[in-house]
Amino acid sequence: QFWVGNVEIHLKSSDWYVHHHETDENYDAVILHVVWEDDATVFMKNNMPLPVLVLKDFVINSALNNYRKLFYTKLSWIPCEKEIHTIDNFVFDNWKERLFFERLERKSKEMNALLIDNQNDFEATLFQLLTKNFGLRVNGEAFFSLAKSFDFAILRKVRFEENQLSALLFGQAGFLNEDVEDAYHWQLKNEFEYLKHKYKLTQVSKNMFSFFRMRPPNFPTIRIAQLVALNLKYQNLFSKLLDIKELKGFYDLFDVEIHSFWKLHYTFEKESKSSPKKITKSFVDLLLINTIIPLKFLYQKNRGEVDENEFLELLKKIKPEKNNIISKFGDLKIKSKNAYETQSLLELKNNYCAKKRCLQCAIGKNLLSRE
Repeated sequence: QFWVGNVEIHLKSSDWYVHHHETDENYDAVILHVVWEDDATVFMKNNMPLPVLVLKDFVINSALNNYRKLFYTKLSWIPCEKEIHTIDNFVFDNWKERLFFERLERKSKEMNALLIDNQNDFEATLFQLLTKNFGLRVNGEAFFSLAKSFDFAILRKVRFEENQLSALLFGQAGFLNEDVEDAYHWQLKNEFEYLKHKYKLTQVSKNMFSFFRMRPPNFPTIRIAQLVALNLKYQNLFSKLLDIKELKGFYDLFDVEIHSFWKLHYTFEKESKSSPKKITKSFVDLLLINTIIPLKFLYQKNRGEVDENEFLELLKKIKPEKNNIISKFGDLKIKSKNAYETQSLLELKNNYCAKKRCLQCAIGKNLLSRE
């Protein structure tokens, strides 16, 4: 017979009466009672016993003990921290790949919302996301607000002229509002007044940008100067990125020269010792991990032609990230050789371990099934 109805789940059969379901007509359509322990008989409307599935009969003691070890241990960084290093390499390696692509899917999904806002303009979306990444963790949101404070079409019009492009970005960030006794600052200030009037621009607040406890190479002014140099050199940056497959190609692409003023300054107000202030390879690695690879993945996915090996091979050539989570995994004898592995471990910690999703995790399932 084919039965159609509801399934009710309890720890014990007697919970049916504890919850007073016998007096609630909403439970008349229940056709199966799923319990851990069958300690009482429940009757249906026709006075026949309600069919029961007793889960206790199907779970071996070793699995139950393993489950208790995972879920009922004292406070720990991750539930399996004492056993994770014992997982078979084959199981762990396959799970890492799955975790990496889950992370890539989630990042690209978030980017897709921005892409839709930009009417499927990948160049505009790349500019906004790259700009956000140039602000790093401290100034990321401020830089993102800067990138979204004007229509990308304006940048397309002014990007051919360095002073106009510099005036647009520094002016929108509020760094040209004050009076500074410097010819270059006055030049950009006057240029921005023209752009502001022509395009009816609304600036973001300079106070959004933090210099506090930041190394001078990461000052917002230097990062904006690098953004100017990058967008001045490449008119269709996303198209350029699509053609690059090797890590060296990305390093070469971001090897740009900033304006001579910024080689002698970290801010508009004070001169400093001359330095090229290049975009470092480690910074390019961050851009690849957080923006370029997820956006390229989204582009390929939209076209129905995802080359998974391209992303795997590229990430395997990038040095492993350094943060507290990766360091802690290292303490648990889980070492990372490259950025592909660190990205997988970050996904494992944040979306599985932190939420105790051991039953959906290949590591958790492997530990639970041990004799």
